[in-house]
Order: sequence, then structure tokens, then C-alpha cells
Amino acid sequence: MYILGLNAYHGDSSACILKDGILIAATEEERIRRVKHWAGFPIEAIKFCLEEAGISIEEVDYITISRDPSANLQKKILHTIKKGVSLNTLVSRFTNSRKVSNVKEELSNALNIPTSKIKAEVKNVEHHRSHLASAFFVSPFEEAALLSIDGFGDFTSTMTGTGKGNQISVLDTVIYPHSLGIFYTSFTQYLGFDKYGDEYKVMGLAPYGEPTYLKELEDVIHLLPNGLFELNTAYFKHAKEGVTMAWEGGYPSIESIFSDKMIEKFGKLRTKEDELTQDHINLATSVQRMTEKVIFHILNHLHKKTGLDNLCVAGGVAQNSVANGKILENTPFKKVYVPSAGHDAGTALGSALYFYNHELKKPRVEPIWHAYTGSNFSDEEMETILKHEKANTEIAKDIQYLVLSDDELYKTVTDSILDAGVIGWFQGSAEFGPRALGNRSILVDPRRTDAKELLNEKIKRRESFRPFAPSILEEYVEEYFEGADKVPFMEKVYPIKKEKHSVIPAVTHVDGTGRLQTVSASTNPRYHKLIDTFREKTGIPVLLNTSFNENEPIVNTPQEALNCFLRTKMDILVLGNIVVRRK
Repeated sequence: MYILGLNAYHGDSSACILKDGILIAATEEERIRRVKHWAGFPIEAIKFCLEEAGISIEEVDYITISRDPSANLQKKILHTIKKGVSLNTLVSRFTNSRKVSNVKEELSNALNIPTSKIKAEVKNVEHHRSHLASAFFVSPFEEAALLSIDGFGDFTSTMTGTGKGNQISVLDTVIYPHSLGIFYTSFTQYLGFDKYGDEYKVMGLAPYGEPTYLKELEDVIHLLPNGLFELNTAYFKHAKEGVTMAWEGGYPSIESIFSDKMIEKFGKLRTKEDELTQDHINLATSVQRMTEKVIFHILNHLHKKTGLDNLCVAGGVAQNSVANGKILENTPFKKVYVPSAGHDAGTALGSALYFYNHELKKPRVEPIWHAYTGSNFSDEEMETILKHEKANTEIAKDIQYLVLSDDELYKTVTDSILDAGVIGWFQGSAEFGPRALGNRSILVDPRRTDAKELLNEKIKRRESFRPFAPSILEEYVEEYFEGADKVPFMEKVYPIKKEKHSVIPAVTHVDGTGRLQTVSASTNPRYHKLIDTFREKTGIPVLLNTSFNENEPIVNTPQEALNCFLRTKMDILVLGNIVVRRK
């Protein structure tokens, strides 16, 4: 049985394919289209998944989509009548709902196949149920409490529940217009970070300040005795006026959500050209702390209600790795699983798993501890690209490359890292989710105090307040981090032990934390071996790992990796066992 899972007509569009419940491939449309957070119908991701499965669309049995236009329909109508939502907003929502219901027509047009030949049944799965399933059904837990929390999906912003075996039960929901994701996004926009998906910048900025605005924020978002929350809608526009989301050419964008009252309360709106003042930084700190407070409030009530010690978390707010790393310390939960694609891209997989496990009541498969489900190329394919570029492209004519054995490769790469090298590391299958996890990574020596300057000069050119992450051999986690668990997807931030701050300064954030990735020999033997070779030479089982890109989606192909190498000052490019240098 083949199931094609989709996240469509929304930011971070994606596709996956399951065969008898086992994940064969999953990728985000942005990786192929080269537009960050690409929104629309993920036809290129679909083509990739079908190719990886070795089938045509005619052989797919079910297509699941992580949107259900009929979900919460009565509440949508009542809200519309009560609030007098604008006609333009209603037309936009109706048009989007119509698109969601015409999946077969989209596939027929894009693949040039008559609709009659697409036998697959289309199944709509509510957005947050898809989120819950994306975490629980691939987790190691037989039973767990569940939390999905984001902006909005199918009129809902938050859903709690429980999972047991192959079934999910919903306990509570938070309905439009109340949303923790909207709260965070509004202040992200207010602080001058206005691009779709910029929330991580506020999270990176927060450790530089003090939470001096917590009292004021208590008027913006309220904790409720039932373990949920609500917004003071006077601070936001979406509740009455509606807020337009657009994706012209696949570029997702969202109008300003905050109202004039927010400016009255917190002062002049910052534009991206304005200096970041200490007041701005303190507001970012306060927003992060308030977000954590709301999450822990929800989780403490969820634990009390369920009595379960295992927790699965998904949704856009689940990408807040700082909050994730504090869950065990601030709630009674003992184990937490966050998937590699906790954001909306992951709902493609979640919708497929929800249908397979929950609806069809099929048994669950093995837990997923790696994210390597995307594009992959052989050394022969990559060498063919290099030869073609050398022969036909002016900028590439002077590159040199060698094909090395594994042992020679690890020695050569670690020697370059020790010599202040910035390494482009392109291996195996690309990661599914927003993090580079050792297959599409840029690597640097974590002991360097000038690593941030080195990277920004040679490649990244990003804000100075954003941290870089450590990849650490899982055998050494307790030696370097406090309270850290298994963190394969770089989804949690933990304190680095004080005595190690000076040992790995390049990956120690200003507050003494690191967003770690634990690297296992069983899930990524090549990356594990590279870090271990570095450890043998230095005594340090850690590398600085940042995504292989330059103001673009993470590179997906050898050609894109080579292009990035050639237009930056990266020292060497490693494609499988091929080491590329400039003359």
C-alpha cells in the first residue's frame, strides 16, 4: 500500500511517501524550487517521492493532505458572522479551501495524466491531528501525552491529546483567534523581522537581554485555569479585520498582525533599518520567556490530566528549541520526543501516518531517529557534474578535485578544519526538516573564538546575535552538557557545562547554552566517524555545524553545493568521497 502525504497551499509545502507504513522519502518543496518556505502545491516534492519509490501516481492508493476545510466549520461561520470579517478575507479562505479539495485535478494537470487514471482516494486530515501524528507515530513511546502548537491550521492553534498504540485521542483545543504562534509572530514583526519564518531570530536574540516587559505582556496573553490561554485581541488585527497571507510565486508572506494598541503599549515600531536597542532586546527576551511560561502552563496541566510521563511535541512553536530544552526541568514529564520536521512541512508525514495508523488501524513501524529522506547522489554522478562544470563554466575551470578513500577523506577534512578551514560537507540523503544534521552542513572548529567572524566573512553574513550549533558524539553528551537527552534533530537547547565554555566557545551562546545535535554511529556513520577523527586529533568530540547555504534554502544537489562553494570563500567542498579545492 502506497500513501502520498502532502502539506499543500501553505508555507513549507512538502510531500512524503509511505509503503506499508514505512517512510521511503520526504522532502520540502523549497529545497527543489530554491525559495525559502515555498508555499503552494508541492509538485516537485511529489515527483521526487514517486521517483524514490519507483512508482507512478497511478500506483498510489491514498493521498492524504494535512488540511480539512470542513473541520470546525460551525465555529468558522459563527466567528465570521460575529466579527464581521471582511469580504476579501472570506473570498481568500474560500478559494484556498477549494484548492485543497482539488488535489487530483492539480496532479492531473501537473503530471499530464487524466484524472480518471489517478485511482488514489484523497483523505483530508485536520492540521493539528497531522502534527500530533507526525510526532507520536514515529516516537519510541507506546503511550504518550501530545501537544501541537502553532499559528493556525483549520481554525485551531493548539491541540492536546494522548496517543496509545495506533490511536490518538484529542483532549483540548484552542480555537481562533487565540494563538501562541500569532503572539510570537506579532512581536517578531514588531521587532523588525518581517519575513515569513523569522521567529528564530527573536529566539536567538533573547539571551542578550532581561525580561523587563513580562508585566506588560501579561495584558497581551492570559493563562486560563483550565490549562489553556487566550489573547487580548485588542493587540491584534486578525480577530476582526483578518490578515492576508499570500504566496506570490511561492514566496509566502503575511501582513502585519499587531494592532495600533501594541505600538501604544510598547513604543515605536522598529523597522529592519533601525538599530537594535537594548529595549528591543529586552522585549525579545520577555516574549521568549512568556512563550515558555505559556507552554509550561499547558504541559503541567496536560501531565496532571493524563498522568503520562512521555511527551510528544509538534507544530511551528515546537521549533522553539530553547523552550523544548527546558520542558523536563519545568514540568513533570520525563521524556520528550520532537520530530525533525515539527513545523508545517512535517504534517505531510503526519497526515499519512494518521490515516495509516489511526484510521486504518495498521500497526506502527519502528521509531524514526534520523531525518535523511531527501535527495541523494552517487560519487559517480557528482564527479560527472564536476567534470562538466570544469569544462564548460568559466568560474569552475580552476577547481581541482581528488577522490579519496574513507580514511584519507576523514584525515584530509579534519586537517583542513584544524587549519581554520570552513568545510562544505555534502553526504548521502538530504535532511527532512529545517536543520542541517550532518549531510548538508558547513563545518568549523568549535574551539575557535573567531569562528563567527570566520563564517560571516567567508559565507553566512548573518546577524551577529545568532548562535551556531554543536554536533557532538552521543557518547560524550554528559561530559559537555547539563541535563541533555538524546537530541538527534537539533531540536533542543541545553546548558553547556561551565568548564567547557572556553573549550568550545564557537558553539557556546552568550547565555552558556548550545542547540546540540547528538550524533549516532548507527544513524549517520560517516558524520560520526568525521567527528571522531577530529576527537582523536584534538580531544574534542564536537564540530560546529551550520546549514550548507548562503541566504537560500539548504543546498539540495551537488550543483547547488558547488555553486555555493564557488561564490563564497569556503575552503574545501566535500561531495561524498570527492574533495574539491580551488587552485
